[in-house]
Amino acid sequence: MEGADGPSRAPLTLFRLNSKQVIEQFATGCDADIGGSSTVHLELDESPERNKGSGNTASGRFWGEMRLDVRQELQGRIRGGYAGFRSKVNAISELDYHTRLTRCPYQPRPTLFGEMVDDVSNHQFLALRLRLGGDPRLRNSYFVNLQTDGPITTDLWQHRLYFQRNDGGWEDVFVCPIHTLTFALAPTDRTPLKIPFENFILTNTGELVQHQIVMMRERIRTVGISLLGGNSGVSGSYDLGIDSIRAVNEEDVTRPPSIEKDPSRGI
Repeated sequence: MEGADGPSRAPLTLFRLNSKQVIEQFATGCDADIGGSSTVHLELDESPERNKGSGNTASGRFWGEMRLDVRQELQGRIRGGYAGFRSKVNAISELDYHTRLTRCPYQPRPTLFGEMVDDVSNHQFLALRLRLGGDPRLRNSYFVNLQTDGPITTDLWQHRLYFQRNDGGWEDVFVCPIHTLTFALAPTDRTPLKIPFENFILTNTGELVQHQIVMMRERIRTVGISLLGGNSGVSGSYDLGIDSIRAVNEEDVTRPPSIEKDPSRGI
């Protein structure tokens, strides 16, 4: 009798944000919840122009205004300049956004055998298909966030998202335990951008955890993206398209994907 098959290395789709039903599985938050003035929206985007090149007719759109000012009576007590979304969270507007990302009760995915989590331990990369728009000054203020089913429920893993395109086109960003690769759907092949995993850090309620541990990749509870303009003192309009979030391996990303020529962009 043959033994059981080994662990699957096939690409694993965590979320594909191409329908209203999937968008509804996410909650949003921003500093306006505690006295700031930023705005945040996450909605299904069916614009043919913005979805051109994505391979789909609709995608998620994370957009709004990043502002640093807060209500006068709260100046010096809170810091403005953040917005984000995360999967499976019950939004509680009275709480600080970082608390909402880590502490507030999330919507569990129950099964007969307990809560459902995602196992990405057999995959090397977290792959995000994204479209960057909005104020270019905010391009280095985006972070991807993962919450695992660890002993401390307020822990959150963060990694900055680095983009190569500056023309509003779609690109694939890969984050892994060794480095990060960014493949831009550009006119010509580009050398992947490699970033040490030490930039992917464990935080707790927005603060760096002093003693870093190994991520529990076999029990991923939630995934999300945040924009932290307050950290860099940058404000402006932001606009991020999200097509999919997947777990993949080296064989899936060894070369940049082929692209369809787009005469309107001169390629």
